[in-house]
Amino acid sequence: MGDLYLWLKAGHVISVIAWMAGIFYLPRLFVYHAEQRAAVPQMVPTLEVMERRLLQAIMTPAMIATWVFGLILIGMGAFDWGAAWSWIKLACVIGMTAFHMWCAAERKRLATGTATMTGRNYRMMNEVPTVLMILIVIAVIVRPF
Repeated sequence: MGDLYLWLKAGHVISVIAWMAGIFYLPRLFVYHAEQRAAVPQMVPTLEVMERRLLQAIMTPAMIATWVFGLILIGMGAFDWGAAWSWIKLACVIGMTAFHMWCAAERKRLATGTATMTGRNYRMMNEVPTVLMILIVIAVIVRPF
């Protein structure tokens, strides 16, 4: 079971990296979209394609793989239900998933022209996954709780 555990853990880490890359980049595309829709409207269709493909082809499959690998690892006993770090990680991963879903909804609002957020608002929202990622890494590696 040792080799299987390591392969599953590697799959989990690879999936997390792919998910995080997308979750950091998509709100940045939203910044460009919000700021360029009036200034350079011919850029908007390209941004919409980039946003949709990033979400559908990279982020969502990576999020699903992250959850699948993570749940299998939990089933194998890789989660210490008695330790606070485990619960902090789980809460942050749920928060990251909620942020992912917010991104998906925001992409649709941008595509339909109903989004109301400014480029500055999107820049601020882009800090949410960074904070969650920092908390997850500290909880899992340092385990201060």
